Amino acid sequence: MPSTHRPIPLRVVMFAVGLLLVGSAGAVRANAPPPPVTAPGAPEHAAEWNGPEIAWRDMRAGVPETIRTGKPALMVMHATWCTACRRYREVFKDPRVVALSKKFVMILVDVQKYPDVNGAFAPDGTYVPRTLFVDAEGEVDTTLVGTDPQYPHSLKIDAPDELVGLMTRARSPAEAAPLPPPGAGADTR
Repeated sequence: MPSTHRPIPLRVVMFAVGLLLVGSAGAVRANAPPPPVTAPGAPEHAAEWNGPEIAWRDMRAGVPETIRTGKPALMVMHATWCTACRRYREVFKDPRVVALSKKFVMILVDVQKYPDVNGAFAPDGTYVPRTLFVDAEGEVDTTLVGTDPQYPHSLKIDAPDELVGLMTRARSPAEAAPLPPPGAGADTR
């Protein structure tokens, strides 16, 4: 008796294998830990920059907040392809950086997505990573820089101390208000 079994076409086999792979990938994703939670409206890559603990903003949200509150902004220019940026992300997990971030409007800018912003805030070039301290009028504070004379807004990427020092020195206008002279306001009767 002749066999009625026909070979299965290769495209059908490949389609079935593809379905199995997609299905198994979905199963793996279902068991994977959920991504870190970031604030609503946070920039796309905020979670990678310790978004669960630092309230990152994009330019659309960060600039109006800086103007409204008078808080200085700390802007980090980064690129997803940048290996130095990936290393620099770890600095933002330091508890001192997390605590000091509350004094600032933290703005994270992906220079690939926002090249105009990258060019507008480039006092010494468009290199990445670049950390800028910006006041409520949009002026970059050129005194708050790192130790590299060629790339002054590029801070140490493997240790938080330089960033912590600059964040500590940066002050909002309210903090920078002069103290009253000694004895001012004292009762002289």
